[in-house]
Amino acid sequence: MSLAFGAAIYFMIWWILLFAILPFGMRRTQEEAGEVVPGSEPSAPERPQFLKVIVITTIAATVLFGVYLGLRNAGFGLDDIPFLNPPASNYGLPGN
Repeated sequence: MSLAFGAAIYFMIWWILLFAILPFGMRRTQEEAGEVVPGSEPSAPERPQFLKVIVITTIAATVLFGVYLGLRNAGFGLDDIPFLNPPASNYGLPGN
């Protein structure tokens, strides 16, 4: 695997996990807190804690990327997942 391919895979994993982790930990909106910052949406979080979300996302993405590398180096691929590779007899190919 090239460095560019590995970086692209890591970035995709990180970006997907960011949006999966982002809603966790949001307690109240600015509207519920009673203090809407001028120029912001009332449904915005009261305290977003972006640094915490970025750190958790980076840790989770690094672990998941490590699992991906481990499976890839062990020889596993998409062909090893049975439901992604159905038998050819299901397609009605000639001679079956």
